[in-house]
Amino acid sequence: MPSFLASKVATCCDRLAKCVCANLVGFILCSGALTANAVPATADDWPGFHGLRIAGVLPDAQLPEGLEKQSYRWTVDLKTRDVGSMAIQNGRVYLLSMSPAKQTLRLISINLRTGNVNWTREFPHAKNHLHSRNTLASSTPATDSRYVYIAHSDRQHTWLRCLDHQGNEVWQRDFGVAQSQHGFGVSPTVHGETVVLNFSQQADRVENGQPGTSRVIAVNRSTGETIWQTPVTSTRVCYGTPVIRDGKVICANTGDGIYALSLETGKMLWRLPVFKMRCVSSPVVVGDLAIGSSGSGGGGNHLVAVRMPSGQTDAPQEVYRIEKAAPYVPTSVAHNGMLFTIDDKGIASCFDVATGDVQWTKRIGGTYSASPILLGDKVLVINLDGEATVLRAARTFEKLSEINLGGPVGATPAYADGRLLLRVGTELRCL
Repeated sequence: MPSFLASKVATCCDRLAKCVCANLVGFILCSGALTANAVPATADDWPGFHGLRIAGVLPDAQLPEGLEKQSYRWTVDLKTRDVGSMAIQNGRVYLLSMSPAKQTLRLISINLRTGNVNWTREFPHAKNHLHSRNTLASSTPATDSRYVYIAHSDRQHTWLRCLDHQGNEVWQRDFGVAQSQHGFGVSPTVHGETVVLNFSQQADRVENGQPGTSRVIAVNRSTGETIWQTPVTSTRVCYGTPVIRDGKVICANTGDGIYALSLETGKMLWRLPVFKMRCVSSPVVVGDLAIGSSGSGGGGNHLVAVRMPSGQTDAPQEVYRIEKAAPYVPTSVAHNGMLFTIDDKGIASCFDVATGDVQWTKRIGGTYSASPILLGDKVLVINLDGEATVLRAARTFEKLSEINLGGPVGATPAYADGRLLLRVGTELRCL
């Protein structure tokens, strides 16, 4: 075992011992659970949509048995229902919520252990036409050790903002008009010194205004200065969060399919148009495969795996395509050679991630927008009615438990430091 990893193991095992003494759920880190694309995860952070590396997976986390019998450690009534998820950094939870009293967007910082609100910052935000499942606060913050980054839009203005962990605004950018049928919903991601935003816009079926111009934007995390902007094909507005691997920004949209940009320069490195419909989910990267999905509320969904080129002269190749029980809105999770999906109409599936071969498919029920997360050997899925289902992360179907959370859920759960965060109705809850 490399020395740096051994050090991580020792540190996390020490944390685990402390957590057990306090009757908390903890993490450990072991080399056997790491995949080729994984990096050592800490117990502390879930720094944006779908957590570390936008993968939705913590292989050594422990979702406790009897989750349905657990009592909440704390709840915070946000007063409004929104579908943006949570980011967690250094013991602080960050999320966006509309104000109940005035037309402003709130960034709220909450103590992960106690549920006490550290601070709230408000930003003016005009009303906007939305899809019935969308809300004005539908983006997830991104975090690193120094800053919190948020994105929001009211059609006339599209902001990317940076604040420090005390709530002081460091910089802001306004990228102008956003053309969309369904409202805003993209989340920023940060890697090293660079913040990346997938600023996708509607160009076909535009009812009001001019067709939008889509681009991927990279800015300096400390100053907000533009590093590069790369135009991409504009068709239908797409919402996936870019995934950054090995100096490449991997994205998915209707017009370009699955594609990669240089993190340093923004140059289009390769693209493979594989989609016919809107992309809402974020790409899943496993080894040399980039996996994305596309679809519509009326069906016709498809999930496609693309083998990414290894050299400058290689070309991307479609490896497999799944059109039965493929997800549209939820982002999938992959671990130990398995790909776990939940489609929007409540069918859960496990596929072999390398071949796309079906391992099992079962109807769970309900309608889904939130993405699954994988904790240890369990997959957690939650439908719009707040009915949560825990499945075994295995090639054989096993349903472990069902929990009715008692309110609607549109936001993807978050998990850090042994605590599971759920946004249920107007409340943020901690287990």
